[in-house]
Amino acid sequence: MDSLVLLCTGALLAGGLFWFVCILGPAEQKGKRAVDLSGGSISADKVQDNYKQYWSFFRRPKEIEKAEKVPDFVDTFYNLVTDIYEWGWGQSFHFSPSIQGKSHGEATRLHEQMAVDLIGVKPGERILDVGCGVGGPMRAIAAHSRAKVVGITINEYQVNRARLHNKKAGLDSLCEVVCGNFLQMPFADNSFDGAYSIEATCHAPQLEEVYAEVFRVLKPGTLYVSYEWVTTDKFNANDAEQVDIIQGIERGDALPGLRSYSDIAETARKVGFELVKEKDLAKPPANPWWSRLKMGRIAYWRNHILVSILSAIGIAPKGTVDVHEMLFHTADYLTRGGETGIFSPMHMVLLRKPESSKPASS
Repeated sequence: MDSLVLLCTGALLAGGLFWFVCILGPAEQKGKRAVDLSGGSISADKVQDNYKQYWSFFRRPKEIEKAEKVPDFVDTFYNLVTDIYEWGWGQSFHFSPSIQGKSHGEATRLHEQMAVDLIGVKPGERILDVGCGVGGPMRAIAAHSRAKVVGITINEYQVNRARLHNKKAGLDSLCEVVCGNFLQMPFADNSFDGAYSIEATCHAPQLEEVYAEVFRVLKPGTLYVSYEWVTTDKFNANDAEQVDIIQGIERGDALPGLRSYSDIAETARKVGFELVKEKDLAKPPANPWWSRLKMGRIAYWRNHILVSILSAIGIAPKGTVDVHEMLFHTADYLTRGGETGIFSPMHMVLLRKPESSKPASS
């Protein structure tokens, strides 16, 4: 009898572990399993050291304001977080307004499709994804528009993940991924029929530098749309609590510093763009973009237990627990930024490169 109880207990534990890891483990898009979590291009034994290196950037704030420091800073961050993002969030590393009656995945796809609809590209035209990550938006946009999308990301691990996903989705003929710095893009002048960036240019130390590069590679008369992370008109720089929220977002998302909403259009004009439209897509009547973060708290604790177990038994690299905990605290700051209205991750600007334009200023 005792042996039967023991056998049943063991079977229940084994079944529970299988359900916990294999059923709950995969990302929303089935792109990554918990048992496959890694440090990106960082070897497993160096993940914890690189996590400490990431935080050291914030002890030298002036260093991350220099363009030459950005590649290391952002590359380290995405090596640390890419697998966790894919596993816990999906292949599109951005937010979208929640839509009644639609799943998070559907709302995300519509948010991405709107970007390419705004720039009005035709099938077969060549467009640029500025900061493409593992290519979630790229694939949605290519499938929707049938345009040829070229994405650039600074992180080599993300390049490999994006190419793998593109091939699995049967979209590798429409989607190309390049490893490079969007402050110095390896593309010819006047070579793209349109461009978009979805919550990516926030990593640039100076927005003017990345806008100038986008301006350079666009053909005259074409459009560029960007969803920007900004502080809103409700942000008070003299309010200590609000400043703490914004700094928490910056530390947890590899940002040299959040910009004010009022600076975006002016920066675009400075490099030569014409402003076609500007709108904060997070404002009412849009539903809260941060609702998914709040709903994910139970999933976070479940995932954190799983990551801790996998790290303790040597499957997940040491340091993964620290990274996962950092992202949870960042989610709290993001939620507070959304609830107070002082932060938006989707301040949209639609810009046109004039038909007769001079080269962007350097």
